[in-house]
Amino acid sequence: MTKPSPLRLTRPDDWHVHLRDGIVLKDVVPHTAAQFARAIVMPNLKPPVVTATMAAAYRERILAAVPAAMNFEPLMTLYLTDNTSPDEIRRAVDSGFVHGVKLYPAGATTNSDAGVTDIQRCMRTLEVMQDTGLPLLIHGEVTEHSIDIFDREAVFIDRILQPLRKSLPALRVVFEHITTKDAAEYVRDAEGDIAATITAHHLMYNRNAIFQGGIRPHYYCLPVLKREPHRLALVEAAISGNPRFFLGTDSAPHPKGLKEHACGCAGCYTALHAMELYAEVFEANNALDKLEGFASFFGADFYRLPRNTDVVTLQKSEWIIPDELTLGDTTLVPLDAGRSLRWKFIPHG
Repeated sequence: MTKPSPLRLTRPDDWHVHLRDGIVLKDVVPHTAAQFARAIVMPNLKPPVVTATMAAAYRERILAAVPAAMNFEPLMTLYLTDNTSPDEIRRAVDSGFVHGVKLYPAGATTNSDAGVTDIQRCMRTLEVMQDTGLPLLIHGEVTEHSIDIFDREAVFIDRILQPLRKSLPALRVVFEHITTKDAAEYVRDAEGDIAATITAHHLMYNRNAIFQGGIRPHYYCLPVLKREPHRLALVEAAISGNPRFFLGTDSAPHPKGLKEHACGCAGCYTALHAMELYAEVFEANNALDKLEGFASFFGADFYRLPRNTDVVTLQKSEWIIPDELTLGDTTLVPLDAGRSLRWKFIPHG
């Protein structure tokens, strides 16, 4: 039997990842660095990364956790608050290593309590971002408890995103980890400089995954998985070849004990096997020829960075996702733990 040909790709980038801080960096950074040349690093630490000086220090801690044999560049972000100043944006732009500012509506997700309470409080700061071209990276959900959790992304588009972009039409926006048909269609059709990241888990699963045979906490993330028509719309966007859609894992490490908990943390850990998961989705939809653009080209183009030049390989080779991985002095459970994967990522192709 003929062995399947390997899939060779320009080395990809991850345009949305959580690396956390402290002792866990040595466990999670190598997973991302093994697959991706660069990654947009989320700033929702405790305390959050709100200044260029804090971002510089965090960047050094990440680089210290990169294995010597790996070549990896963390692309830093600031955490937008009601009090972020226009001068801080200018310092971020001048730094050369801050590539975006993250908007978390207060209370939307992990460590987001310091997030924005009212977008109008940030308008002077956002105007400077528009003038300098620094992208706004948006967690696109409203947070009112009266609004159904499955509707919060669509409501955010109507109430906040569209008015904001009408006020600041040249503001560069990344609508991160989109989860709905509403978001995919908005990004596809909207005027101006807008893009979206899509995770592997939102391409693979709908909300049934959280409830199969009981509560499945390792499939719980925010924004939460949605109904099947929304998943299909995300797949359509990802494999379309439209450069507005590109890879962002939103890989988020949490200790096993805090996922399997009375009030479990939101987040799926995919850094170990991200490209294998994306490859499965694209293969299942006869779109492997579109994977390189989605994973390796479109994000770099949007962020106005050079495309990578080195090559990686995805080889048809079955392997089992580990049941657990080390996370500092505890463990984490990767997405789809114990399942067999059909692809294997080879760093140097």
